[in-house]
Amino acid sequence: MKAIMVVGTTSHAGKSMLATALCRILSRRGKRITPFKGQNMALNAYVAPSGGEMGYAQAVQAWAAGISPWVEMNPILLKPQGDSTSQVIIRGKAVGTTTAAAYYEQYFERGWQAITESLHRLAAEFDVIVCEGAGSPAEVNLKHRDLTNMRVAKYLNAVTVLIVDIDRGGCFAHVVGTLALLDPEERALIKGIVINKFRGQLSILQPGINWLEEYTGIPVLGVLPWSENLLPAEDSLSLLERKARKDQQEVSLAIIRLPRIANFTDFDPLDAEPTVGVKYVGLEDRLGYPDAVILPGSKTTLSDLKALHDSGMAKKIQDFVAAGGTVFGVCGGFQMLGDRIADPQGLEGEAGEQIGLQLLPVKTTITPDKVTRQRTCLSHYPHEGLVVEGYEIHQGQTQWLTHRRTKPVDLPQALFDDLSLGMVDASHSVWGCYLHGIFDNGPWRRTWLNHLRQRRGLLSLPTGVPNYREQREIMLNSLANLVEEHLDLTPILG
Repeated sequence: MKAIMVVGTTSHAGKSMLATALCRILSRRGKRITPFKGQNMALNAYVAPSGGEMGYAQAVQAWAAGISPWVEMNPILLKPQGDSTSQVIIRGKAVGTTTAAAYYEQYFERGWQAITESLHRLAAEFDVIVCEGAGSPAEVNLKHRDLTNMRVAKYLNAVTVLIVDIDRGGCFAHVVGTLALLDPEERALIKGIVINKFRGQLSILQPGINWLEEYTGIPVLGVLPWSENLLPAEDSLSLLERKARKDQQEVSLAIIRLPRIANFTDFDPLDAEPTVGVKYVGLEDRLGYPDAVILPGSKTTLSDLKALHDSGMAKKIQDFVAAGGTVFGVCGGFQMLGDRIADPQGLEGEAGEQIGLQLLPVKTTITPDKVTRQRTCLSHYPHEGLVVEGYEIHQGQTQWLTHRRTKPVDLPQALFDDLSLGMVDASHSVWGCYLHGIFDNGPWRRTWLNHLRQRRGLLSLPTGVPNYREQREIMLNSLANLVEEHLDLTPILG
């Protein structure tokens, strides 16, 4: 199997970025490329055409390679649940929940089998496998149970690149220390070093590069300049680093940063809109006066809903809607907008029931059967007949309510031709849907934004715009161009 592996000295060193760029670079050179990450821990997930669940980052890498995502590209996905447990997904299917301590005993052998079987299937279809590691390959207390770094590199005899984030400081120590902690056969696989996120003058850094190459005997492939993040973030810690980048904005959106926020990649298309300001708001922060509040998905819906109530944010959102504001809930956020959520079996943590925000007449029960599927439907609102594509990932079964304590309610309206996918209230102020990727649909997104603009007395934006995938293609090409400009890839690509 011809393979390239990207490992990092730390988390957030730039592994996903470099692996994604390599997928696009090799694809542009006419190779059949597939990405691979043996084990990913993330709450941003995607549903492959097969219906299986996988890490969103590997889906982006597949698009960078010009192919459709397969669950074999990420055979193990761990989704943290906030109580020191994670849901375990193997080859697209949820197979159980485990603690970190029990994971090794319960899933290591099964996981390694899934990894090797997936690699062989991919090797039969593609010329080169571009692999991504996780965290650091030199965690001495975890190496015996590491399923995704040098164990995979050794299995594939992969040409391996070590990337380091110089912006954090200690760049040379990180590289030298990582190499020192690798076994000799692991260290022998490292064929190049990449320095990432450099902000200074290269001539000042050059003596350090010369020393590093002489000390390690490994070439430095180049130095990547610090730049705005061109790719979706893998975890919510990255949201804390986001800063407003737009000097002018006509519409403002406040996205509630839930403790276990999931699939916040749903909102990248909104962030890419030139006239839209997107701000992530913590539970203790002021809500302010945005044009709309967005409740995102959550891996632990009941506990995050409780956190909304305990922090007072739930009351702020209710008051915001009562004053004429607009709120939009996606997946778990949709469930929270209802009357109540019940988890009788404790599938997402502690068993129990929680009162919702009571802004939509629905109730949700968390059930063992997980829905993961791609969907195509037609919209009813905010405009009739728009084709909308997306995907579902949820364990909740949501029912419309016709009565609240025997009192009739004003029935909401279905957002799509499938009633189960979402609804909007009669005043078009409270929106909720199960479709992840809803804002990827350009005409639908612009039509919904125009609904907000009209409330502000602003002119409508053109709705004949492409879907977000075209903007993503531009970003992927820009990323590949950046890497090709600053790195000499000859030592690894030959």
